[in-house]
Amino acid sequence: MIVLLIDDNPTNLMLLKFRLAKLDDCEVVTMESAVDALVWCETHIPDLVMTDYMMPEVDGLEFIRRLRQREEMREVPVVVVTTADVKEVRQAALDLGAIDFLTKPVDGHEVMARARNLLALRKSQLTLHDRAAEELVMRLSKAAEFRDPETGAHIERMARYSALIARRMGLSAEHAERLELAAPMHDVGKVGIPDMILLKPDRLTPSEFMIMKQHSLFGWEILKDSSSRLVRLAAVIARSHHEKFDGTGYPEGLKGEAIPLEGRIVAVADVYDALTSTRPYKQPWSVEQATDFLKEQAGKHFDPTCVDAFLCEMDTVSAIMAEFRDHSDPNPPHPLN
Repeated sequence: MIVLLIDDNPTNLMLLKFRLAKLDDCEVVTMESAVDALVWCETHIPDLVMTDYMMPEVDGLEFIRRLRQREEMREVPVVVVTTADVKEVRQAALDLGAIDFLTKPVDGHEVMARARNLLALRKSQLTLHDRAAEELVMRLSKAAEFRDPETGAHIERMARYSALIARRMGLSAEHAERLELAAPMHDVGKVGIPDMILLKPDRLTPSEFMIMKQHSLFGWEILKDSSSRLVRLAAVIARSHHEKFDGTGYPEGLKGEAIPLEGRIVAVADVYDALTSTRPYKQPWSVEQATDFLKEQAGKHFDPTCVDAFLCEMDTVSAIMAEFRDHSDPNPPHPLN
């Protein structure tokens, strides 16, 4: 959970951060300017905002007004911290969307209790959003699959591989579960690719491949700015799962840990399943061939840590391959053959 603190007094920021950093599963971000905070909020969504009222350039009330103009920020709880005990100020803050107040000098126990309660409510709110989004996620994933029917059970397998890697790497059970739910949307941007390219039975020409590569950005545009953490995670995956660890991927040529971790995980799961699946232009690779490829491409195409995590779970991978085989292959070879 991310708490954003805004105050033009560095000492106040330091004291508040010291208190709130003690909360479990909490990251505290500090800003000395409401203007800087608004810029930060263009690419981040906090779970709780605590803002001073009296600040230069943009005060706390104007900050709330601008923040609430963004759809994805309308449900983020905002607490106003001020020495002013003026009824008109508090009424204006409430009208703009503030949810609570703290009066300076801030009591340490009070700020901890209020933050803890508001973050618990926020977490429950996000959980409800995610549950509501789960069906949408799967339906959009299926829509993409209907346009690319050769994928078969690909999305089921690669989603489970992704969660498997995440758990092996030590990510929390909740994070791994959300990754499994979001991963099927990695190729949702294919709905924007012309059929003559998407359904072509042969390998794509260089110009056709340039068009196909746009699906990662199409997916990002479809999914970004959602109020659901799940859909926002799916947007990150859609945009980043074709990046390569050595910086030669697309669409941005990100390198190493600049690539979002979820994108690095899904890259391994997605490529492994594509290699071991039948495609119009190729026969499936054996598990040995595919794992050799992952090893050879560790540090190049793939994050070596993600590859190692995947290869440590090959018994479970084999079970997933057997359970979620393509319908077009009623008698597949044993996955270890």
